[in-house]
Amino acid sequence: MKILLDSKKLLGITALSLIISSTVQAGDLTARPEVGKFIDTMVQKHGFNKEALYRVFDDVVEKPKIIEILDRPSTAKPWYQYHPNFINVKRISNGLAFIRENQDALTRAEQKYGVPGEYIAAILGVETDYGRNTGSFRAIDAITTIAFDYPRRSEYYLQELEQFLILARDENEEVNSFKSSYAGALGLPQFMPSSFHQYAVDGNGDGHKDIWNTPEDAIDSVANYLQSFGWKPSSQNVIKANVSGETYPTVVAERFNLKYTIADMAPFGIQPQTEVDPKEKAILFPIESAPGKVEYLLGLNNFYVITRYNKSTLYALSVINLAEALKTAKNNLKSSS
Repeated sequence: MKILLDSKKLLGITALSLIISSTVQAGDLTARPEVGKFIDTMVQKHGFNKEALYRVFDDVVEKPKIIEILDRPSTAKPWYQYHPNFINVKRISNGLAFIRENQDALTRAEQKYGVPGEYIAAILGVETDYGRNTGSFRAIDAITTIAFDYPRRSEYYLQELEQFLILARDENEEVNSFKSSYAGALGLPQFMPSSFHQYAVDGNGDGHKDIWNTPEDAIDSVANYLQSFGWKPSSQNVIKANVSGETYPTVVAERFNLKYTIADMAPFGIQPQTEVDPKEKAILFPIESAPGKVEYLLGLNNFYVITRYNKSTLYALSVINLAEALKTAKNNLKSSS
């Protein structure tokens, strides 16, 4: 079933819509009062066609598997097990191919947003292996399932469902044509619908923000996201630290807040192993670099910015390490040619 949400197109087929809607029996989902309330809100707040929205939700296939995934206890892997998934020969090779194919777009994005191309590519590499794995769920199924069947995240996902429907209408695309991860993340950069509205960019100027099929759009969108959260040109993003005493865990507890300067950390028994401006703000976090071996690292401004993309220090460290590996591999190719 093809369902478009363009209200202008719907005006010309109002009579047909009414005939169709009178013959469609509401399924279990559309019979639920909370779904009807949501539809009424979308009509009143955003001018959607009510009959078209009922057809959208009649077509939704709820996915209990997603609820099972969300309820599954997650045990974070230690760094020594986590990073080989992203920093490996295949991911670097795929990254070099992506950079080569999109060098002009990466260069333009770096000039416009100040984010090096290797870091843009690394985000896309960690998220979806440069577009090879963008998700197999229909986005409308995934987001609707969590919004109405998972109370713990319902409030957030109702907002994302609202934003997704607006996205489909704005892009003039079929609602059920969008694919996503099980969590509703979209396209090469895995944006949630709200992030799409805030940060997605039409990189190639064709009038669409196609982060699914157009690398230029995905590249500019990632760069815009990182710039929006304060990316700065820097030669240092992560440095090793020595810790001593009993108070440094206070700083670790703030690892997702850029609260302390390097100078502030000294009284907590934290000393960088590399020279760095004491006025620089940083976060302190541990990694298990080998079984039973814990090291402490200082993530500077850009490291913190990457944790705004995904709230995980291991994720951010993977992005930075992959970016540096891509940069080294690219330079090695240049020197050998």
